[in-house]
Amino acid sequence: MADDIDMAALDAAAKPQPFDPVRLLLDALAAIGTAWTFALMCLICADVIGRSFLNAPITGVAEIAAHSVVGIVFLQIGATIYSRRMTRADFLIDRILRAAPPLGRTIEMMFMLAGAAVMAFIAQSAWTPMWNSMALREFFGVQGLFTVPTWPFRGLIVLGSAAGALAYLVLFAVEARRLLRPARG
Repeated sequence: MADDIDMAALDAAAKPQPFDPVRLLLDALAAIGTAWTFALMCLICADVIGRSFLNAPITGVAEIAAHSVVGIVFLQIGATIYSRRMTRADFLIDRILRAAPPLGRTIEMMFMLAGAAVMAFIAQSAWTPMWNSMALREFFGVQGLFTVPTWPFRGLIVLGSAAGALAYLVLFAVEARRLLRPARG
């Protein structure tokens, strides 16, 4: 089995990456989202065990889980965009890039600008509700039993959307540099 592994290919694939503060920031946010996912899984398992075997459910797990999913998605969206793993139809753009690279890069740049605009719009749209939820001391849950403030979750929407916009803008700059770089033969 070990003979099947091409060690030269593994060594060649592991190129050192230059320092990239944007990737570091986006990966840090994604790592927080991953840790949060693990903590949420532990909480849900503890609730299931408590509910099924001890007749002692944990209060508020459903509310926490429902709001956590949104927070986790927005924490991880910037890294998803930056690593070019956002869902899209690559079959067409790949053909265009092979047939006419400048046109393909231009289309990629338009996609990046549109993505940045959508992410910025989401961040801007969530900004006022976040501040309103702080000012009004908005909570979710059952008052007197279990409540959690709403504003941190709204803040994660703002933060994640801004991170997504940043990722798209950096990718736009990468594509623009590739388009403007003279072809080397």
